[in-house]
Amino acid sequence: MKLVRRTLLRLVAGAAAVPATSLATRAQSYPTHPVRLVVGFAAGSTTDTLARLIGSWLSERLGQQFIVENRPGASANIATESVVKAAADGYTLLMVAPTAAINATLYDKLSFNFLRDMAPVAGVVRVPNVLEVHPSVPVKTVPELIELARAKPGSLTFASAGVGTASHLAGEMFKVKAGVDLVHVAYRGDGPAMTDLIGGQVQVGFATMTASIGHIRNGKLRPLAVTTATRSDVLPELPTVGDFIPGYEASSWFGVAAPKDTPAEVIDTLNREINAGFADPRIRARLAEMSGMPLGGSPAEYGKLMADETAKWGAVIRSANIKPE
Repeated sequence: MKLVRRTLLRLVAGAAAVPATSLATRAQSYPTHPVRLVVGFAAGSTTDTLARLIGSWLSERLGQQFIVENRPGASANIATESVVKAAADGYTLLMVAPTAAINATLYDKLSFNFLRDMAPVAGVVRVPNVLEVHPSVPVKTVPELIELARAKPGSLTFASAGVGTASHLAGEMFKVKAGVDLVHVAYRGDGPAMTDLIGGQVQVGFATMTASIGHIRNGKLRPLAVTTATRSDVLPELPTVGDFIPGYEASSWFGVAAPKDTPAEVIDTLNREINAGFADPRIRARLAEMSGMPLGGSPAEYGKLMADETAKWGAVIRSANIKPE
């Protein structure tokens, strides 16, 4: 009995010597195997880049691989549907792009309801759009653009990355709130749209800061304002569109969501670790390179953002009678 007692005492003493962090890691029940982070766009897209950034961070923090899986097509509806149908265990996640809020109204017959069928995990970043013009357009401010558009209705064109994209709806919202007639020209992606805007084939754009900043700095485009509610640290001298058109706000926001009924403790773990990333200099620097402003916050706060954006863009789509291509 004495031998048994001495053995037990040694085991207890040994356990006490193990660092608390090690014990916590061993006790962690999620994740125990690799996690899929599904992206509805091709490799190299903004959504994909963010997914790889967050996936790498979560892999470091949680000790399991977070594998980015690209499933492009149908404005990210294919990817979203695959996650909606996945097991609600935290091992299949979705990198959410603005299309999630837009598609809810743009498409009549989706097999899912994004707000009902997905659980918000965490907001990651908000990227401003820039209201910009080709240098040949004789305006330097938003009021001057509005004045010119009203004087010559239908004479100015604005480029977008495609029907139903964030840049398209930013322009449609501007038309409604400013009371102007701009002619929409849809392209297949930011690249072709920027090429024609720089070339002067179209006059106005509402592209993301990420796509625009290089062309602005080399003088190929003239920025008039950012579309977010607050100014951007990247171009702090630029006013916001909302400074001239009250209530105007349009931006590209990204985050992470999981299938509904995913355990709360799993969502809390992911939310905590994603938020921790915003204090890391590497993460902050990478987001700054993309002209992004970290979102962060609780799952409930991210859920409210998703709901608010869905309602806002739904109203714009119905007002402009936008239909998918």
